[in-house]
Amino acid sequence: PWGASLVRAVKDGLVDEEAVDEKVRRLLRLAGRVGALEPRRPRRVAAGASRGTRALLRRAVSAGSVLLRNSAVLPLDPAGLSTVAVVGVHAASPRVQGGGSAGVFCSDVVTPLAGVRARLRGRARVVYEPGPAPGSPPVPLGTDRCSDPRSGAPGVLLRVLDAAGRELYAQHRLSGRQLEPDLPPGAHTVEIDAVLHPRRSGEWTFGVGGFGRMTLTVDDRTLLDGEFPGDTDDPAVVHVTPPVHTARTVLATKRPVRVVARRELVPGRGRATVVAAAPPEPDPAIALEDAVRAARDADAAIVVVGTTEHSETEGYDRAGLSLGGHQDELVHAVAAANPRTVVVVNSGGPVELPWHREAGAVLLAWFPGQEAGAGLADVLFGLAEPGGRLPTTWAASLADAPVTRTRPVDGRLDYAEGLHIGHRAWLRAGREPAYWFGHGLGYTTWEYAAVEVPAHVAAGEPFTVRV
Repeated sequence: PWGASLVRAVKDGLVDEEAVDEKVRRLLRLAGRVGALEPRRPRRVAAGASRGTRALLRRAVSAGSVLLRNSAVLPLDPAGLSTVAVVGVHAASPRVQGGGSAGVFCSDVVTPLAGVRARLRGRARVVYEPGPAPGSPPVPLGTDRCSDPRSGAPGVLLRVLDAAGRELYAQHRLSGRQLEPDLPPGAHTVEIDAVLHPRRSGEWTFGVGGFGRMTLTVDDRTLLDGEFPGDTDDPAVVHVTPPVHTARTVLATKRPVRVVARRELVPGRGRATVVAAAPPEPDPAIALEDAVRAARDADAAIVVVGTTEHSETEGYDRAGLSLGGHQDELVHAVAAANPRTVVVVNSGGPVELPWHREAGAVLLAWFPGQEAGAGLADVLFGLAEPGGRLPTTWAASLADAPVTRTRPVDGRLDYAEGLHIGHRAWLRAGREPAYWFGHGLGYTTWEYAAVEVPAHVAAGEPFTVRV
């Protein structure tokens, strides 16, 4: 609508030229405000959030957390604990934000595992078991396991090269997911270079995402080298979540390895480039047994479960509400092994909780941000009240939800439910959800007493009850 069509519309008198001028003025005004009209200077990357900012982010975690269930388990008293089992992949690698085009890359993330360890340091032993792997594709490299080969700082090195392989631009970045890297004149290739510090040996999965010709090497061993043409014009895919192509290789030791991904730029295919890695997946049965053993031998167990960016993210419709993988099985087993089991749910929206009556406590953390672990520890150990309340009604299972039919039939979608969605639909259907809109517990107790009603009330007239 903006190119030749707009020029033609102005010439034909369909669009006032002054309207175009005003739009250009607004764009230039914004460009001036953010310094885009100034000579280009290298951008500085902040070392991290200030103490005040981190404190605010930490308070936001407890203020937004929703305590769904609590059978006198929370808050945990450190004085009464000698061993605590922390279970689940999300405990060590949480989702702190929803992703997509609104995603930012945190300079540092406090994981739930780190938060619990920090709170119990010198007081109780913390044992971690990841449990079965979620079975999702490898995640982009990040500050938790990679370093920039040039500066040594946590993260990766982003380089832009010309056709001859000469460096045009280089910058330290925090993530192996690069959506819009700067492209100087002559840019031909985007490269992401990182030193991976593996915590486990065995068969690793590596991946590179984007379109066009791409290569991926690990310690100069070529794992991928080929043309990967795009078959979609979906801007969310082209510019945010390009497909990741994977290959596997064995890392015989835990020594650091050099991972280099290159993507040659193709007109119209964006510049989003991703390099990802995933450690060897343990045998699910053995991993489950290890988690149950750790929970059984502990005074309390904290299980962190949640969604992945492949099951819940921007630009993606969920086909179901299950957590997926072996996560429900994991919670069932750990809760059976230890009645003082706290389940922390790391999701952005409703999920099925088939085990919610078995757990000693269920805490909804949402996507809690970079101070996730610190804020969750405040809630788990009673330094802060879980202040959130449900903004949605949660079904025990998707089949229970009154309105789930959203697919058109013969090109038509009949909104027969009208206004009756959400909690209105539950009320009309006469069904009982797992948790109602507005639900959320705290750490205090309440008692209602001295109920007073008027002695005489006329039929149909309102009256006041004092409690």
